[in-house]
Amino acid sequence: MMAAGKWIGGVLGWILTGGNPLGALAGFFIGKVFSEGMDSVNTYENSGTFDSERLSGQQRREGDRNSFLFSMLVLASYIIRADGKIMHSEMEAVRQMLRTNFGEVAAQQGDQILRRLFDEAKEQGDYHYRQTIRESCMHIARNVDYSGRLQLLNFLVMIAQADGRLPQEEISALRECAQWLQMQPSEVDSLLNLGHDDLESAYKVLGVSPDATDDELRRAYRKLALEHHPDRVAKLGDDVRRAAEKKFQEINAAKERIWKARGL
Repeated sequence: MMAAGKWIGGVLGWILTGGNPLGALAGFFIGKVFSEGMDSVNTYENSGTFDSERLSGQQRREGDRNSFLFSMLVLASYIIRADGKIMHSEMEAVRQMLRTNFGEVAAQQGDQILRRLFDEAKEQGDYHYRQTIRESCMHIARNVDYSGRLQLLNFLVMIAQADGRLPQEEISALRECAQWLQMQPSEVDSLLNLGHDDLESAYKVLGVSPDATDDELRRAYRKLALEHHPDRVAKLGDDVRRAAEKKFQEINAAKERIWKARGL
């Protein structure tokens, strides 16, 4: 458990700075689920502190990455239970991502965190937990650039789609998170249409209408390409970058469908 817990048991970067709901949740869940992992990185000298000036570049990157992953779990807990049903397929989508990149023990630990988050949501009640998620999103928006937030939203969309159905409650929850993350709700529509092979979906991916001019299309694509480029999330780790690369390929595929249809 000690080694596997390093993905979230190490320094959590901006998540533990300036009292915020994410920090409060992290402190509780890490203490309960990852105590051994925390023991491996906390010493008498640094226990209970977060001194960014003492961190190496690698530690900062790991802190950013761990914060990103924990944030994904917190927001995923909101999306998964939005329709009042906790689906096995959505839970497995989260476990599979952790399993692929961090191993089986990490997948089990992530599963424990999600289940404890569901318990926390029940204890707080829907209204207060919604406020916790809202404040968490605002904290994320202050500490993660737009491209990082786009990739976080992409993971949430993938989780919501994992069971092959997408009830309106989950779409609304995704749009709420996008808004709280200081993003346009239209970003959700774009991500929801990735991977489709029809022309209508391709236009939705680019966020333009079918009657847009060629120049408007080119501007829309350049904006997407800049925001979604995998290099912009490389600091969050190879697995996050690979997911961004797949998304970038799907954006290019949508662009090529439109270009081909218009003879561009």
